[in-house]
Amino acid sequence: MDLGFLLQALIPSWNSVTNTFHQVAVLVIFFAYLAVAGSILPGKLVPGVTLQDGSRLHYRCNGLLALLLLVGLLGVGSKMNFLSPTVISDRGLELLSTTFIFSFLTMVVLYAAGCRSRSKGSSLKPHITGNLIHDWWYGIQLNPQFMGIDLKFFFVRAGMMGWLLINLSVLAKSVQDGSLSQSMILYQLFCVLYILDYFVHEEYMTSTWDIIAERLGFMLVFGDLGWWLLNNKVELTMAAALANGFVFLIGYLVFRGANKQKHIFKQNPKALIWGKPPKVIGGKLLASGYWGIARHSNYLGDLLLALSFSLPCGISSPIPYFYPIYLFILLVWRERRDEARCAEKYKDIWAEYCRLVPWRIFPFLY
Repeated sequence: MDLGFLLQALIPSWNSVTNTFHQVAVLVIFFAYLAVAGSILPGKLVPGVTLQDGSRLHYRCNGLLALLLLVGLLGVGSKMNFLSPTVISDRGLELLSTTFIFSFLTMVVLYAAGCRSRSKGSSLKPHITGNLIHDWWYGIQLNPQFMGIDLKFFFVRAGMMGWLLINLSVLAKSVQDGSLSQSMILYQLFCVLYILDYFVHEEYMTSTWDIIAERLGFMLVFGDLGWWLLNNKVELTMAAALANGFVFLIGYLVFRGANKQKHIFKQNPKALIWGKPPKVIGGKLLASGYWGIARHSNYLGDLLLALSFSLPCGISSPIPYFYPIYLFILLVWRERRDEARCAEKYKDIWAEYCRLVPWRIFPFLY
């Protein structure tokens, strides 16, 4: 894509009130739907982990129903010509920049609200270091809420659903233009399997680092909402397509398997793992299954999945690999912070676990 065109497209159409209104309206309607659907649709009420002050948040895991209903409503709206199925792909880059501005403003509000908070509870107690950039990037509250909605869980759900809607819009554009390719089909297949799997197992999200330890800052807000569209024509060989599928499959098995094992262990520490009783260090740290191979094996699965989403674009350009590269930096950075946190929290138990499981993310490499 021409760089000049790309930069111009990323600038919201402030001179066109209509275009700007449409971009904002798309985001507002989308978020409003998620807020209402998440509150009223039936779903399993899952207790979160126990926080330091003894409190526990509860999460209504009805994301799959909300997603299917949303796609159904959009399908009906498209059939009745109330909206265009290519509305996102037609204005994707402008919508991206609008989302960036929304994320920035959201973080300003969250930062201001956090600074004013006098709560002593784990969820809302402000953690202010005095470094404005650090506090703005990482956030200062663990679980800020708006009208009873946990914003961290809300933005993760918004990101996953938004990803699927963007993909469907790009797919509709490809079909409309007659440019549907094997690469596009492969990419769409991998993404829809990953997204549907996320919502089928949405309750596992409640025991991940993002939810239990990471404060809500710009890193998470824009990381959840910053959707990217790329246009890259490439035809894969059958061998390349099969290799891509293999990377996705291995990534999925490791990512989902590791997160499932950890979640089940937290619910029932005696549950069998790979058909055997779990090995537990100090009665707290799981050292069986994927967690006996690497201390952050779920990150390895996440990275392989990210790579599989980019591989259908071929190797003619480095741009499609922005996501796996960004994710690699983010996860290594997060792994370092997590290791420091665990060493402080578990002390000798963590040191014993590290001796037993020496690999951080990549077995025999790192």
